[in-house]
Amino acid sequence: MSERPFEAIYQEYFSFWGTIPDTDRDFICQNSQLITYPKGKNIHDGSECSGVILVRAGSLRLYMMSEEGRDITLYRLHKGDLCMLSASCVLDAITFDVFVDAEEDSQCCVIGGPAFAAVSQRNPQIKIFALETAVGRFSDVMWVMQQILFISMDKRLAIFLSDEAARTGSDTIALTHEQIARYMGSAREVVSRMLKYFAGEGIVEVSRGGVTILDKKRLRALAL
Repeated sequence: MSERPFEAIYQEYFSFWGTIPDTDRDFICQNSQLITYPKGKNIHDGSECSGVILVRAGSLRLYMMSEEGRDITLYRLHKGDLCMLSASCVLDAITFDVFVDAEEDSQCCVIGGPAFAAVSQRNPQIKIFALETAVGRFSDVMWVMQQILFISMDKRLAIFLSDEAARTGSDTIALTHEQIARYMGSAREVVSRMLKYFAGEGIVEVSRGGVTILDKKRLRALAL
């Protein structure tokens, strides 16, 4: 891919782009790749600096994993979202391992971590941008922790279904019980039991195609 498409993309998503020298913009573009990851592909396993990832299409899942192999979803990234936690060489404060998987076939712009780190050393506004991006995501992580620790399962599920419907613009959530449980940091059996209760109350309909919201008003009431 030529440099020009990267230039147009980064100009749209990087607030610092117009403030750094042409040589540094060229350097970032020269160290960028457009990569398509198939569904289920592990993109970052926490062991090295995979670089800065900008999602162009599809979705990625960031998660942490225990020694026993149990994982908890921190957040998901969709078109236009930026992943900084995969670039530990850019942000020295990242001292924990995160994993990144492609949740569906995904196309991403990937900037080499060492190249981005070198340019950020010369341009403080880039480091500020990277820190602000990471801090914004930590807010998402704290929200996940708050839900797991302090919010009842029925309310958590109602919030999740409402948010997914708003994000996709559809009343049908095309996810399996296993996927929903993974995103919520819960067990599939717990999610299935709660969905069965919601279905019995006429709030949702459960099928092989996913979960269809039948009563938005009651679902929103549960989420409050």
